[in-house]
Amino acid sequence: MLDIYVDGDACPVKDEILKVALRHKLKVYMVSNLWLRNISGPKVEIIVVNEGADKADDWIVEHIQEHDIFITTDILLAARCVKQKATGLGPTGKLFTPETIGSAVAMRNLSSHLRETGDISGHNKPFSKKDRSTFLQTLEGIIQHLKRL
Repeated sequence: MLDIYVDGDACPVKDEILKVALRHKLKVYMVSNLWLRNISGPKVEIIVVNEGADKADDWIVEHIQEHDIFITTDILLAARCVKQKATGLGPTGKLFTPETIGSAVAMRNLSSHLRETGDISGHNKPFSKKDRSTFLQTLEGIIQHLKRL
């Protein structure tokens, strides 16, 4: 079974995920530390975990299986899910696979270090319409690929 796991607390593409999942009749687990409003669908399950660092991440990693899809901005969660043989992407459409996760973790660590030392400031560029479009195209491509396996 192909399911979608969403790190839901700060996900800007929840509506897009739900539309694509509905079209493909896929189960969606929307996992967060707080109740998410206006999230519903025939195969949508909202999972609210106890508050605490990485509790939502831990729930996803404990339940995700090979060939499932995950959506997150958290690179370390992505690395844990890839280790479970799941395929994922960020809200901008960036793929997380065994081939890409190593460099993503390295860039995350480098950026974190540079922020800590004051060499750079800020985090990410603003989310754009192009990011949303890329996300939708990438998610559709992943689903089509996994359905053929």
